[in-house]
Amino acid sequence: MGDITQPIIYTQQDFTSAHSGAFASGRVAVFTVRAPGKETVNEDAAALIPHGMNSGVLVVADGVGGIRGGDEAAKLAVNALVAAVHRSEEAEETILRDAILDGIEHANQAVMDLGTGAATTLAVIELQGDSVRPYHVGDSMILVSGQRGKVKFQSISHSPVGYAVESGLLDEADAIHHEERHVVSNVVGSPEMRIDIGPAITLARRDTLVLASDGLSDNLYSEEIVERVRKGPLAAAAKEVVEVCQRQMLSPAEGHPSKPDDLTFILFRLD
Repeated sequence: MGDITQPIIYTQQDFTSAHSGAFASGRVAVFTVRAPGKETVNEDAAALIPHGMNSGVLVVADGVGGIRGGDEAAKLAVNALVAAVHRSEEAEETILRDAILDGIEHANQAVMDLGTGAATTLAVIELQGDSVRPYHVGDSMILVSGQRGKVKFQSISHSPVGYAVESGLLDEADAIHHEERHVVSNVVGSPEMRIDIGPAITLARRDTLVLASDGLSDNLYSEEIVERVRKGPLAAAAKEVVEVCQRQMLSPAEGHPSKPDDLTFILFRLD
C-alpha cells in the first residue's frame, strides 16, 4: 500500500490478506471481508484519512440493516468523515476534533435521509503525533494494548449487554454468548444518536491500536485479540488475527464464541 498521503475508502470489498503502509506518525494494517458464505455485499466500511504531516483519522463502520441498506449507511458515514476532514484541510484548520464531530453529524443526517431504516456504527480515531482520541457510536470496538498485554483503553459497547459488562453485572464470557448481545442502542442514522468521546491517550512505541467491527469481538475474547496484536510485525499480527477469527467463524472450538459476520479492522502502531 505504500505511504498514504490521500484518503483511502474501503466499501463492499473482500480482501484475501491485510493491506499495510505508512500512515501519519506510524504504520497501519487494514483488513475487510464479508462473512463466510455470504452472498450479499460486505456491509462494513473503513477509511484512512491523512491530515497534514503526522495527523490523520481512522474509521471503521459496520452497516446495520441488511437488504435495507446497511452497506450504503456505512459508505455514507465514512464519506462524510472524509469530506469533513477535507474541508478542515482546505480551511487550514488544525482542530481535527471539530472536523470529526462535524463529519459524524453529517453522516447521521445523510443516513436518516435514506429513509430506509438503515443505520451504521462508527469507530473513529483522531491521531495527532503520538496522541490518539477515540470517538464511537454503537458497538464497534476501539482498543489500545501495550506490548506486554496491558489494555490501556477499551470502548464500551452502546448496548444493554455492553452497559451490563461495564457495570459489573456480566463478565465478558457471559456477555459474548448473551442472546441480546447484538441489540445496539445507539447508531448513526437515528435522531437520538450520541457521540461517545474518549480521553486523549499517549501511545508508547510498541502500543497497538485496534478499531474493528463486531466480526472481530464476536469471535475472539478481548484477551485473545490483545495476545495477537501486541507483538511481532504489524502485518504478521494482522495475518494472525484474520486466520484465527475466520477459523472461529467456520470451525469454532466447543464453548467458544462463534458468529459468521463481516470482518473489518485497522491496526496502528507508531514508527
